[in-house]
Amino acid sequence: MATRDLPSLDLLKGFESAARHLSFTKAGEELFVTQSAISRQVQALEEQLGVQLFQRRIRALLLTDEGQRYYRAVCTALDELRAATAAVRAGQGSASLTVATTVTFATLWLVPRLAQFQAAHPGIQVRLVADNRIQDLERDRIDVAVRYCPPAVAGPGAIRLFGVRVLPVASPEVVRAARLKRPEDLARCVLLEYDDAERTPWLTWRVWFETMRVPMPAPAGMVRFSQPDQVIHAAVAGQGVALGSVPLADELLRTGRLVAPFGSRHTAPGQARAYYAIVAPRAADRPAAQAFVGWLRAAASDPPAGARSARPGLSRKAPRTK
Repeated sequence: MATRDLPSLDLLKGFESAARHLSFTKAGEELFVTQSAISRQVQALEEQLGVQLFQRRIRALLLTDEGQRYYRAVCTALDELRAATAAVRAGQGSASLTVATTVTFATLWLVPRLAQFQAAHPGIQVRLVADNRIQDLERDRIDVAVRYCPPAVAGPGAIRLFGVRVLPVASPEVVRAARLKRPEDLARCVLLEYDDAERTPWLTWRVWFETMRVPMPAPAGMVRFSQPDQVIHAAVAGQGVALGSVPLADELLRTGRLVAPFGSRHTAPGQARAYYAIVAPRAADRPAAQAFVGWLRAAASDPPAGARSARPGLSRKAPRTK
């Protein structure tokens, strides 16, 4: 039997998924086949190519040098096939775009605004990947990533969207019941907090009170959460007072589901941290990526809702810290 010029598409898809996850098990789950089926596909592909694509170790799977080169080529080919297939199915020049960001940014800021982008660009199909791990843009086929980091981490070419301010927020019912007028009144409240003080000290009540130069009172209770968006959802549900990041919480402040009882008395992370849009090199010239980043910049320039939601007479800014 003559040797085929190209392996079958099933073998290439199985290899690409296994290389991306570095796991036969996860690749099987993604493609709805068994782990052993993926293993057999990869083995068949290696036999057809005459090279070893993976180093199989105990509890670890690594790409060989040949495997890495082949993975990049297969990714490019499959991406082009997917884009061409989507365009043919749509009957027009539609484009797909994969956007990655954190769960919190996706939930609180991006998703509530995404319909605006879709209305302005109906021909662009957005695939949103919300994951708190930093993804490799090339390996994970990400076109645009939005990350919160210092500029040095964002890298050259990154586009700054906005920084954040951190201030207390709560549901209107909690503010009325606790008669919140000054920080000392928080002693009557349950305080909600993101449980990662080592990585994000600016989201802790201790730092906020220190910046306000007010002794932290003993609260009525303290509840900690593993994700920042969980803290905000708990505040909306009336479970206590949270430290919210503006402008991430702008939409909730604008609609009145949350209020800022102490106006703009806020803290701000150091190291010039901000949200940055980062475009993968292979997507930099794509009109879809350029359109999305342009929309991000425009949406990020909207006036923050925090000041509009502040109560009159309580808009004093926090003292400047040295």
